[in-house]
Amino acid sequence: MAEPTPIIGGEKLGKPARVGVIASRFNAAITDALLKGCLETLRAGGVADRDITVVRVPGAFEIPFVARRMAAQGDCDVLIALGAVIRGETPHFDYIAGQCARGVAEVSADLDVPVIFGVLTTATLPQAAARAGGEAGNKGIDAARAAIEIVNVLRALPR
Repeated sequence: MAEPTPIIGGEKLGKPARVGVIASRFNAAITDALLKGCLETLRAGGVADRDITVVRVPGAFEIPFVARRMAAQGDCDVLIALGAVIRGETPHFDYIAGQCARGVAEVSADLDVPVIFGVLTTATLPQAAARAGGEAGNKGIDAARAAIEIVNVLRALPR
């Protein structure tokens, strides 16, 4: 009988990890709920409060800049970006959402620190609320789970 294929991952940490969370203030009712779910999940996954750094930024556009600074300092094993960009009547949404996503991806690629993208990009406020603790769950929880899993994966992989 063949050996089962090993699976690397998990929702709990095997050893301590340092996590940076960058959360936008814009659409605070949404981002505060994302942050609350994220922090509760990190703690449940084995991350100590002393190993969590939360930085609040004005909006989603500022997330990549702060993520780059935090990644460059080398104090975090993983970063989590939380925000909410809600489509309005102008093309502003397209610029902000696209630049935030691109910037976060560049930080991960350039600085070799994973940045989990927990920024909601929705058409309406009710859609965002549904994803921040409503009927569609809480994407802050999902982001924290992804952060814990990627830390476990990276620790298990050879450098």
